[in-house]
Amino acid sequence: MRRRLPTLQALQCFEAAARHQSFTRAAQELALTQGAVSRQVAALEDFLGVPLFRRTRHGMVLTPAGADYARQVRQRLDALERDTADVMGRGGVGDSLTLAAVPTFATRWLIPRLPRLAARHPQLQIHLETCTRPFMFTDTGIDAALWAGTPQQVQQWAGTTATHLMDEDVLPVCSPRLLPQRQPVTPQGLVQLPLLQQSTRPEAWRDWFEAQGVQAPRAMAGPRYELFSMQVAAAIAGLGVALMPTLLVQQELSSGALVVACPRPLQARRAYYLVQPQGPERAALTVFKAWLAAVARDAPGAVQVPPGAV
Repeated sequence: MRRRLPTLQALQCFEAAARHQSFTRAAQELALTQGAVSRQVAALEDFLGVPLFRRTRHGMVLTPAGADYARQVRQRLDALERDTADVMGRGGVGDSLTLAAVPTFATRWLIPRLPRLAARHPQLQIHLETCTRPFMFTDTGIDAALWAGTPQQVQQWAGTTATHLMDEDVLPVCSPRLLPQRQPVTPQGLVQLPLLQQSTRPEAWRDWFEAQGVQAPRAMAGPRYELFSMQVAAAIAGLGVALMPTLLVQQELSSGALVVACPRPLQARRAYYLVQPQGPERAALTVFKAWLAAVARDAPGAVQVPPGAV
């Protein structure tokens, strides 16, 4: 059956015009005349039967339908561009996967292990994007996501299945100069120190203090950071104590840039999962998932505190 689709040039002209809110700047970007861009957008509107722009005294603006369509078209064009570059780069040899991952886990745990994957499967290329929250796989070109969350959160991720990789332990860490006499403190002593907060886990410190049986009225107070890597940098700078997954700060603990502020690890409510859309599984994902599960099983125990870190 013939697909009912507008031309690629019409979509490119519309996306550029929507992004710039200007036919003139879209024409400059695409090396076309303003009239050519205008005609392509008009043809697209005729094809859709929907106005995408409306003119005002100050120029032109997207209609609500145009704004929504522009977002969808931009995602599809970006994915098509990535797929094209991928095929060109591989020269038709091998396969690839596009994975979304929580950033710090990707940089500190996954990427250092990818050379082992490359040695076993040299024809498999891994492309990485960042994600911190669930998303709809149908809106992206992403094959799977490496994500940290609670079992309940994973179950609520619509249209997906998840493979458990490893549980997560968290531990208070900080710069050694933040501690009195550079010695670890008790949970009660930690109440007096500035606490760094993770914006995606606002109750993490409260849970930790409750597990220690300590009253901490200001457990949720303190500067907030979206990424664990930001928290690591803030902790090294001496801004406060970070409650970090132990597997993400082994390098800093080994080097002495961070020390354990209180040697009371806690198994967090969260774990790491490989999340994928429901439905048939690509052979490349099957290979990657088997390798990842084996690496996760062989990973060191959740709590690794190097000698001298406390």
